[in-house]
Amino acid sequence: MASNLPPTTEPALKAFISRHRTLLTREREAEIERTSLLLINCAPKLLEQKGLALAGLGVVSAGIGLGGKTLVELERPAAYHSSQLFPSHTLRPGDLARIEENISSGLPKKSAGKGKKAPDSDSKSSRAAEGVVYKVTDTRIVIAVDQSDSSDVDLDLPERCRVVKLANSVTYDRMDKALGRLEKTVIPSSRQPDDKTNYDLTSLIRVLLGMSPPSKPSDIGEITFFDDSLNPSQKQAVRFALEAQEVACIHGPPGTGKTHTLIEIIRQLTSTPSAAGAQNPTRVLVCGASNLSVDNILERLLALPPPEKGKGTPLKVTRIGHPARVMAHEGVLEATLEVKAGRSDQAALAKDVKADLDAALDTLAGKGKGKGAKKPRGSERKKMWEDVRALRKEYRQREGGVVKAVLGESQIVLATCHSSGGRQLRDHVFDVVIIDEATQALEAVCWVPIFKAKKLILAGDPMQLPPTILSLDKHDKKAKSPEKASKTALVGKKESNKQASTPKSRGGDSTQSVPVGKEEAGPSSASESDSESESVRGDTVIADDNTIPSASPAEKTVETPKKKPAQRPGLRPPRTLETTLFDRLERMYGPGIKRLLNVQYRMHAQICQFPSKTLYASKLKSHDSVSAHLLRDLPNADAFATTKDEETVKEVLGTPVVFFDTAGCEYYERLEGDGDEGSRCNENEATVVKGWTEKLVDAGLLPSQIAIITPYQAQVTLLTSLLRPVYGSELEIGTVDGMQGREKDAVIISLVRSNDKREVGFLKEKRRLNVAMTRAKRHLCIIGDSSTVQHGGAYLKKWLAWLEANADVRFADI
Repeated sequence: MASNLPPTTEPALKAFISRHRTLLTREREAEIERTSLLLINCAPKLLEQKGLALAGLGVVSAGIGLGGKTLVELERPAAYHSSQLFPSHTLRPGDLARIEENISSGLPKKSAGKGKKAPDSDSKSSRAAEGVVYKVTDTRIVIAVDQSDSSDVDLDLPERCRVVKLANSVTYDRMDKALGRLEKTVIPSSRQPDDKTNYDLTSLIRVLLGMSPPSKPSDIGEITFFDDSLNPSQKQAVRFALEAQEVACIHGPPGTGKTHTLIEIIRQLTSTPSAAGAQNPTRVLVCGASNLSVDNILERLLALPPPEKGKGTPLKVTRIGHPARVMAHEGVLEATLEVKAGRSDQAALAKDVKADLDAALDTLAGKGKGKGAKKPRGSERKKMWEDVRALRKEYRQREGGVVKAVLGESQIVLATCHSSGGRQLRDHVFDVVIIDEATQALEAVCWVPIFKAKKLILAGDPMQLPPTILSLDKHDKKAKSPEKASKTALVGKKESNKQASTPKSRGGDSTQSVPVGKEEAGPSSASESDSESESVRGDTVIADDNTIPSASPAEKTVETPKKKPAQRPGLRPPRTLETTLFDRLERMYGPGIKRLLNVQYRMHAQICQFPSKTLYASKLKSHDSVSAHLLRDLPNADAFATTKDEETVKEVLGTPVVFFDTAGCEYYERLEGDGDEGSRCNENEATVVKGWTEKLVDAGLLPSQIAIITPYQAQVTLLTSLLRPVYGSELEIGTVDGMQGREKDAVIISLVRSNDKREVGFLKEKRRLNVAMTRAKRHLCIIGDSSTVQHGGAYLKKWLAWLEANADVRFADI
């Protein structure tokens, strides 16, 4: 795994870091530009429709939270709204947001822009506050406003507010800081002469950058698994992760129990002493690309049974940051740093200061004791804010000691990758860092927690959607295109003379114009351009992986001797930010750096067949418990199955894959919106979706057992307007991106694209299609125009051929 890797030179390190900085700068600018344009050009009502604002809110309370931040709680007042439930929006815990004066939808568009620029004290800007979304429920949103370092701490919010989502610069700042630290660690000449910081060039960092090969795995002997239900591939992945000295990757295709495997790894790690000595248990930092992924692991850890008496102590788990699922699981709230800090023995010292702070803020908001309490004015108000400043400083100092004590006792700390770079974990060191959803996280954000440990475990699936990238390097594509073409031709001639052992299939490269970061979500390196080749990214690596265990229960699998591999690429600057750390390590070190989980517990064997064959080298198998399960096996479908004839039952509940082909029906798509901001919908397809949903529900399925997926937001909006009034919010309707990580008994996919030009847009992205089709457990229904979709390249053509041969193909006649 090491001898065939070229050495990493200092120029290569500089180019790698410099390229990351350039791409991150462009991404930051793209996000700021998009947000700014929306805020300036969108009418307030449209901004709310796009999910980027919540209007007509009132302040419920303002109190002090962790870090001395002011927690502002807002809701929709009953006086102004018929329902207090929020409309659909994209504000999530951790997002940057601004609380500002509510703007009537009747005002001209530019009034918002003018208001922001007005310098006078009565302008909107003087009565606005920026902060982080701390908590969101169906009826209330809490914004954490940090005023401690502000010269003007007077938080004077208007009676009617709106919350607007902003570009989040904090995450970019932390990624930039992580790259700066990486540069100073690996390139000593980049440090300032007076920089006394200890930059530890660990063996983990050396391996991640190709400066030295991974060490030989340590032999840990026999393992007693906590969970006996693990299959051989899961057990081998656990052993592989425990034995790795620096880094281990776990490849978890859909439904293969990736989180299940990670929980076992965490339990194994925390049951053994750390390298520091027998008295110190191993400390683990668990991170994820999203709050949901972190909370998913947290819920699983909290659900573990307590150890038997005399056989160990319960795991000490603390969640840092903004839990996204506080309301779904009470234990999640109990495990947060804020709650644990508030209940610690040392917390009493800070409680008195917090009480004084809350009382002062209530007085300033006109919520003091007695009826007719008014807001203090003039010098009295100024004096009170000076007192608040002093109290907040004292509170932060006292609270800092409490937080340090709580985290010092925690064996497992959970946070998103970027929140692990916050001040709470500034001086904390861990033995192992685990990053879940690593294939959805930018490499730069993964470096934030990496510096806190000397061993890294990555988990993810490079065959599913990569990180969402707003910027696209069009300039470099154009500039390099002729040079790249000539180089490719030259290399092709040389390689054809040397060897003809690696076949390359040709596909139809799409040259159509597509929206930035959406329609063109192609592979992650220049060497793997998005030609629709038969060989998909990851195929070769999986096919070459001889470490996948057989059905035998043996924990160790001997690797089959292979011929000496060709030299692998060393450290290379990424072409786009879609190149994740998981991708790069797999490319550098080959299949030996990871283990594949190869038994899936979600899909009927027929639903699993196509993705397994085309994306996982036919190594993904269905477990016996799910390989033949159908909708007719659900308890709530019994009545339909027993009262209808066999043919009707099979048509609705007994077919795992159904394809409604709209070819020749002239169900043409329609473009909603302008240019790149536009989205597509297909009204006739939506009618087919509605009809099939009705049949499933009539057959006994609950709306909560069905999901409708489509690549386009305009189609989501259309389907929501048709179906939500009938089936309520339990029927999930969303984009492919929003459904990643989810599963349902029945999934209906509306492909939308149908046109004379035979353009398919981002349907050609294999990973997007993979996510869509692998959400289904018992039934997958596809609705689309084969005459359009099959022209999206070799992969889509192969998929349509597979559907024709294996699915129940029906004519979409409304």
